Amino acid sequence: MPAEMELGANNSSSPPQSLPVFLLDATDGIKGGPLVEYERRVAAGELFDGDLCQLDTLRELQRLYDELVKKENECRLDRYATSEKSGRQVLLFLVIKHRGVADPLEVVADEISDDAILLCLDEFMVTDVADALILNRLFGHLFSNGVILVATSNRAPDNLYEGGLQRDLFLPFIATVKERCAVHEIGSSVDYRKMTSGEQGFYLIGLDMSGLLKVKFQQLIGEHQPQPQEVEVVMGRKLQVPLGANGCAYFPFEELCDRPLGAADYFGLFKKFHTLAIDGVPIFGLNNRTAAYRFVTLIDVMYENKARLLCTAEGSPFELFERVVTISEAKSMAPRTSSRSAKKDFADLCVDNELGFAKDRTISRLTEINSKEYLEQHAAMLAGKKSEQETSAENAVSS
Repeated sequence: MPAEMELGANNSSSPPQSLPVFLLDATDGIKGGPLVEYERRVAAGELFDGDLCQLDTLRELQRLYDELVKKENECRLDRYATSEKSGRQVLLFLVIKHRGVADPLEVVADEISDDAILLCLDEFMVTDVADALILNRLFGHLFSNGVILVATSNRAPDNLYEGGLQRDLFLPFIATVKERCAVHEIGSSVDYRKMTSGEQGFYLIGLDMSGLLKVKFQQLIGEHQPQPQEVEVVMGRKLQVPLGANGCAYFPFEELCDRPLGAADYFGLFKKFHTLAIDGVPIFGLNNRTAAYRFVTLIDVMYENKARLLCTAEGSPFELFERVVTISEAKSMAPRTSSRSAKKDFADLCVDNELGFAKDRTISRLTEINSKEYLEQHAAMLAGKKSEQETSAENAVSS
């Protein structure tokens, strides 16, 4: 059975609702699968209808689903029914479990295939030379074991690890992917996140808007008095919060994105705070590339935690990343006839594939975070947590 890989720019064109979830269960005689679930959600008004690009992708996934159900016995799907291990748990211990054996990757592949016949990877990318060298051997073993791969990526196979160190050693993996996987581009002219009614949030354009940001921050915390706080992150580290109160934290941009912080710090921040105010988000370019990476990570973590954003920024979400381009985009940019004009235009241009591919997702998420719909979901989440806390308190008193 051939492995499947779905490759496409799914981040900027995915609807805000979750993608259809499908379970392999051929015992009840009821037809299921991703396309069936999609049609059910459309009929229920939970999803938009009419996106032919998404429908084509769902048909490919439905075909794979039907084939798996048809060959249930051959694939021995029942052996996974009682497995309590997850792929993430296995992957976390790849480095330390199999030192000293002839081919650790073969052992790892055997463990993964013992745990799952279908491997789904979201946002597949390669940025490290060590990963690039490992992938071909690992997936060679996985495919030999009959593992089926479904993955999404912002890049076509030929563009994976583009411009990377020792990329020629990675090319066999690209050849393997193209040989063993059905590559399907998910293209869409619709950015569903931008279909929400924007301009309802607290995205203030202009670095002279700091005073208004503080006023809005004070309105959100009410009668509470903001003061410096600290958040426990990992390994005993702590993140210093300049001002915080009533679930709201306030930071100058530099203290969040110009310091050596990462995803773990941001996750720790949103465990304690549901609202973040950032003062002074700049336009990104060559001079602040590292800060741009951290800002992208911050917005990803914020979006995943459904947190609320207040900020002052030098430009709109699009303008923040206008100077960030991929290698191919930079090559296609025609220089001006005047050398002075060209020098001015490209002086702060940041040519960076990783950042160039991530910027569309960040622009889209910034737009959605600022929408009425997102803020309503945030308010509902806070109301639900408050209700749970009140219930817990009542139960504690009664006991």
